[in-house]
Amino acid sequence: MKFNKLKIKLSVPAIAVILIVALLCAGCVDNTEEASKEKVLRVVFNEGPDTGGSLDPANGWTGWYVHQAGIYETLFYYDADMNLMPKLATGYKQLNDTEWEIQLRKGVTFHDGTKMDADAVLFSLNRVLDPSNSRSSEYSFIKDVQKTGDYTIVIETNGTCAPLISSLVDPIMSIVSPKAENLDTEPVGTGPFKFVSFEPGTSLELEKNPDYWGGEAKVDRVLIQYNKDSTARTMLIKSGDVDIARDPLQSEYSALKNNSDINVTSRETLRTYFLYVNGGKAPFNDTRVRQGLSYAINRQEIVDTALEGVSGIPATGVFTNIMPWNANDRIKSYEYNPEKALELFEEAGITKGTDGKLYYNGKPFTVEIQTYTKRAALQPSAEVIASELEDIGITSKVTILESAALKENALAGTYDFSLSAWNTAPIGDPDYFLSTHFLSTGSYASGWLRYSNPQVDEWILEARNESDTEKRAELYDKVQEHIQEDAPVLPVFYANEIYALSSNVEGFVMYPNEYTIITKDIGFA
Repeated sequence: MKFNKLKIKLSVPAIAVILIVALLCAGCVDNTEEASKEKVLRVVFNEGPDTGGSLDPANGWTGWYVHQAGIYETLFYYDADMNLMPKLATGYKQLNDTEWEIQLRKGVTFHDGTKMDADAVLFSLNRVLDPSNSRSSEYSFIKDVQKTGDYTIVIETNGTCAPLISSLVDPIMSIVSPKAENLDTEPVGTGPFKFVSFEPGTSLELEKNPDYWGGEAKVDRVLIQYNKDSTARTMLIKSGDVDIARDPLQSEYSALKNNSDINVTSRETLRTYFLYVNGGKAPFNDTRVRQGLSYAINRQEIVDTALEGVSGIPATGVFTNIMPWNANDRIKSYEYNPEKALELFEEAGITKGTDGKLYYNGKPFTVEIQTYTKRAALQPSAEVIASELEDIGITSKVTILESAALKENALAGTYDFSLSAWNTAPIGDPDYFLSTHFLSTGSYASGWLRYSNPQVDEWILEARNESDTEKRAELYDKVQEHIQEDAPVLPVFYANEIYALSSNVEGFVMYPNEYTIITKDIGFA
């Protein structure tokens, strides 16, 4: 069989046209492949849900972690500049001294397709107010929540309660789907990302919510690792195995800053590192001893050595400088003054022996600093503090525990000091931290610090019921001045949160509250 060969002569211009078309088509294929490629954001955090594997935001502090992941949202939130803003609500108005009307956002659906409306909000809030909830006492000021329309609710309080709207910012008040089958194992919220899978203590996987009311997320999937080891987190970002690493090693800060493939960002947050003092145990139940201990701590040395000068600044009072309600310009700072410390110790019966050691009741004055490891700054800071106390004659040691064991010891009163980190304004209002730590009935005042001062109680309660912002500020200034004098806790330093990001990550914003992290705006350049 013979085949005829068709001979075609092509001119030079024709060949050029064909080549151009071929190149354009190749470009079209490449662009299509690029467009179809899944965008995956890989993140490593220092901690994750630790409530027995539960992902229910109403379970203890779990709400923080599922909020960080972008699964859940609250009625209101604080933006990056600490301005109170509506989220699933569109606004509110105070009807009278005890009633607040909240208007809800329309057109929002949960990840399971359920409509977000007044019924869903009532369901969510009542789960927290239920006496069986471990944190319900924090919301005892709420008397009732009623639906007054499909997208309107009214919250009634027990007396005037100025922090009400701010209290709804806490992730425990996340709005959940009332039709979810099991919120412990499969969270269903309204956020930009939907739950896929969870490995307790190890990882959380998410996918983009295609129906997010706030606009499309810039990545398709988010893979979150949880790793308490700051060295491991640092290695993960340096090796390119993650795109975002939270709280890397302070000692690696300069190296990370000088790495062209990594961007490092840091910012002062609302978190203060404290020495909790067991005020129910002698001699720490003596104000002079607590004051002396505060004078014995060289906060600048801790920042310069334990924090490498980058992840904190010396603390004055309990609130950080970016907290709008702080009174740091009014209160007396405990500057490093070992001579003053020794003077106060002597007044309290703690005297120096011929060996240079301090003695109390004929025995060496000994303190134990208990702390935990999941925050990179804790252990080195505790070790520097112990060294500083040794310098003036206090026999000191550092004990590293799991968070649960540390809490157990604190509640049992079997501790001297606990070095802990606290976000002092998770709802942006001073009432929360001051009430829990310095109101006699507060969980930390009564459980950890054994602290009670009737005058402080009076001011805190008066401020809670005061609607005039300026008058509230005056009362909170008084509280801060008084507790600075009483020294039931010793502020050590204010945290600078550090994140290391791959250089192609864009849209990442640091929020001082620490529980707004994964947002729809994070993507790749």
